[in-house]
Amino acid sequence: MTPRHREVLHEIVEAYIATGEPVASRSISRRWHVSLSAASIRNVMVDLDEEGYLSQPHTSAGRVPTEKAFRSYVECLSLRKIAAAEIDRLRSEIGKLDTVEQRVEHTSRMLTEMTQSMGIAAAIPSLRPALDHVELVSLPGGRVLMVVMTRDQQVSNRVVTLDEPSTPDELASIRNYINRNFSGWMLEDVRRELAQRLDHAAATYDSILKKLTVLYAKGLLDLGAGPEVHIEGAGNLFAVDLHLTKEKMRELFRALEEKKRILELLDRFLEHPSGELAVHVGLAEIHPSMRELSLIGVPVMLPGGMSAVIAVLGPMRMNYRGVISAVQHMGQAFQRA
Repeated sequence: MTPRHREVLHEIVEAYIATGEPVASRSISRRWHVSLSAASIRNVMVDLDEEGYLSQPHTSAGRVPTEKAFRSYVECLSLRKIAAAEIDRLRSEIGKLDTVEQRVEHTSRMLTEMTQSMGIAAAIPSLRPALDHVELVSLPGGRVLMVVMTRDQQVSNRVVTLDEPSTPDELASIRNYINRNFSGWMLEDVRRELAQRLDHAAATYDSILKKLTVLYAKGLLDLGAGPEVHIEGAGNLFAVDLHLTKEKMRELFRALEEKKRILELLDRFLEHPSGELAVHVGLAEIHPSMRELSLIGVPVMLPGGMSAVIAVLGPMRMNYRGVISAVQHMGQAFQRA
């Protein structure tokens, strides 16, 4: 593509983003003033059409940029740099939250506010999390609250009911036994070692180990946590004309409600190095109703082996410069929090 063709194409993309209407050569000529005539621009547009960058919905209408055009546009964007003070403010705001779940939820909300699109934030646990510590809290009615914290800041809470209630002192002994012997171990190794110790005949003569056997059987150390995904602002997508029928709109809404579908969207970012932003224009391969959507995201590696993805899902004619900047800087703030 010649520089002139590229410049005209990107003018068309920006005009289409602003109006959502097919772009005519005359409107581009007015923006260029005397640089190029409408006839010259019309010839360039014909070339771009033949090369697959533009389409013409109707014979007399202007042109609409294709996915190929948007990809060219995104590749050439110069991004706005955000002030270091603003990143520090975002980092401080996220850092006030104690758990990864809270941070993920807050980040998705902030992305939505910054971009007026659909903000997505997800924390994907390490496949082999290491135990940090457990807490056991006695509750009324013979119940026990079991809390497991891993080194990558996953937290699992589970309440179980025991046939034979345990005293706070007994629970403290069990907690100390696990934390003292297994803190820092991979959870799968802790489970394997505990199972062997509890199977030992001598364990039946130790009341503490007997109670530990009961708690273990009820799921102590079973983290049971999958990826933590939060999305905000799905309604923003339905405020944009995506040229969908009512049935296709319902299909899109159902697709966005499926956690599995969102994870499919985010998986592609995990193939990139931490901090490397990627843009995917047109998502028809994920779901036909997502043909006119684009996804901008960045993977972030967190301490302890947990990964996170910060992303925005929006219409193909979104404000790429602003959204890319927001995603990039929210990713930096999230990682440093």
